[in-house]
Amino acid sequence: MTNTVVKIISKECIKPSSPTPQHLRTHKLSLLDQFVPSIYVPMILFYPIHPNPTASANSGNTCQRSKLQKQSLSETLTSFYPLAGRIRDNLSIDCNDEGASYTEAEVESINLSEFLNHPDVTLLGQFLPSGASFTESAGPGDHLAMIQVSNFACGGFAVGVLVSHMVVDGTALSTFLKAWAARFRKAPESDICKPSFDASSVFPQSDAFPREATIMALWIPFLRMGKCASRRFVFDATAIAALKAKATASSASSSSVQNPTRVEVVTALIWKCIMAASAFNTENIDGGQRQKRLSLITHAVNLRRRAVPPFSENCMGNFLFTAAATSCSSNAQGLELGSLVIWIREAIKKLDGNVVQSLQGDGGVAKMCELSKEMGDTCSDAASDGALDYICFTSWCNFGLYDVDFGWGKPIWMSCVGADNAPQSVFMNSVLLTDTRSCDGVEAWIYLGEQEMAILEHDDSFLAFASIDHSPLELGNTVSHP
Repeated sequence: MTNTVVKIISKECIKPSSPTPQHLRTHKLSLLDQFVPSIYVPMILFYPIHPNPTASANSGNTCQRSKLQKQSLSETLTSFYPLAGRIRDNLSIDCNDEGASYTEAEVESINLSEFLNHPDVTLLGQFLPSGASFTESAGPGDHLAMIQVSNFACGGFAVGVLVSHMVVDGTALSTFLKAWAARFRKAPESDICKPSFDASSVFPQSDAFPREATIMALWIPFLRMGKCASRRFVFDATAIAALKAKATASSASSSSVQNPTRVEVVTALIWKCIMAASAFNTENIDGGQRQKRLSLITHAVNLRRRAVPPFSENCMGNFLFTAAATSCSSNAQGLELGSLVIWIREAIKKLDGNVVQSLQGDGGVAKMCELSKEMGDTCSDAASDGALDYICFTSWCNFGLYDVDFGWGKPIWMSCVGADNAPQSVFMNSVLLTDTRSCDGVEAWIYLGEQEMAILEHDDSFLAFASIDHSPLELGNTVSHP
């Protein structure tokens, strides 16, 4: 396979089909939007050509599909109007209807089934809009949304999306994609979601919110810099069931861990094995000297579901906060899976309805600063007690991304991207969890230092549950499980 498989054919801006009303021309970011980094959120959906496309799709002809995709995107941007604007500053979006960036490309030298049979994660960046990087921050004048549709000669296609984290989290991006696909299928109006951009009225922004309280400011002192290796590990339904049984059977936690989720058990196993890899690598570097090391993890939490009553999944913006938990890396091998699940669950449980309520209204900024200080103190205390390893977890599970149907059927694969081979990467020591196509398993995109990754991908206790870069074309795993 050549290093370049995608050839850009055209670029344009897709404007909303109807102009944005004057009173909506300035979109204010919310307090929670201010907390997240302004990087782009990357997502790629791969579609095989369906033998019986719906009547709305008319035919499998690439030109006809392109016309319909652009027309439906234009109609969708009318209700998702901030995505057709430009960043004004760190507090607002200019909803000027200049349009979302739209690129069309052709995939050369390989068809879709060949690519997915042995997916090369280092090539996935080519399916995202060129000239943009998911590791860079968006700034004044930049697009909010960039889309690339890459057509395979076999008739399959990929939809690559980069949307600024300033205006969407994973749930909001999923809402946008589902609405676009529904417009394309000419679904009944009642079946197309109506987004809400009222987050700033619930969580009022503050120009006094200190930059040192943002999530990036909190974690930068603990981020690992260096050459990053990325791998995709698959946990199928059998592995998930085995991990749940292992967590509930842990002697120290059998009375506490009930009904662990697949995200909890996969997070716990990855945390345990990365801790062990980090400790082993450090001992080798230090000539066998064992020093006390602590491990800090954070997990992104969707506050929509934790509010009382819950916010709608169609609320746009960032409804996120992070939960933090710590453990001792030096004793990773002796930690029981159930204990780690308990610590993860307890950390997330703290972000309850009362916390969400306290972030609303005029008192929200004070509460946000308080929570940020608590996390900062946790990190500082852990770092002062020994060497600190930091791992950032994010889950896109249960977002319904495999329901984004443009009329040719559901995606055959939803992917993130591999490391960009830069000497420094924001993805170092981070983990992104996504659904498998059957939605009963988990794909874990893990970004680590090369030495730790080499240890992890040869860890028998890890590989008993996970397979490396398993083909998305196969429904199940072939690894054996205890």
